[in-house]
Amino acid sequence: MTLAHPTAVPTPHSAVGWSTVDDATLRALERFLTEEADLLDRWQLHEWLDLFTPDGRYLVPATDLPEGDPEQDLFLIQDDRFLLEQRVNSLLTRSAHAEYPHSRTRRLVTNVRGRSTDGDRLLVRANFAVFRMRSGVMDTYVGEYRHVVVREGAMFRFAERKAVVDLDALRPHGKVSIVL
Repeated sequence: MTLAHPTAVPTPHSAVGWSTVDDATLRALERFLTEEADLLDRWQLHEWLDLFTPDGRYLVPATDLPEGDPEQDLFLIQDDRFLLEQRVNSLLTRSAHAEYPHSRTRRLVTNVRGRSTDGDRLLVRANFAVFRMRSGVMDTYVGEYRHVVVREGAMFRFAERKAVVDLDALRPHGKVSIVL
């Protein structure tokens, strides 16, 4: 079986209106997301926070309502920039008992797709797996990132960072104490 050039073959997303960005932009988005994952795995949370616009948001919808609206529905995490800064500061202190000492994590980010919108904004989707190791127990979170990023010169920043978890419930995890 031979694979045709990616631009010659319609993708499932193009069939439903999802168009891809050019190859250079896609590679830059992949690099942005893998560098972000590395910052989180190394617990460089202040540097990670710098990846957000001043009005950026971090969202994790409830597992039973992945398509929920943050203005109307309950979310596991619904942080504006102020709450995000509070979360980062808390996670880096001893007062965050669920994460002191902090967990070891590894993130895999795959199948990155991008779509241009008006101006410098891009819609970005990617699959993720986050492995969290703590006290001899490994928790696995899998799902899809659905981000809105803004191009600022040669770099990107999150206007909205959304992690949609593909779990029926947070069992056996019980909570999300790390950044997905």
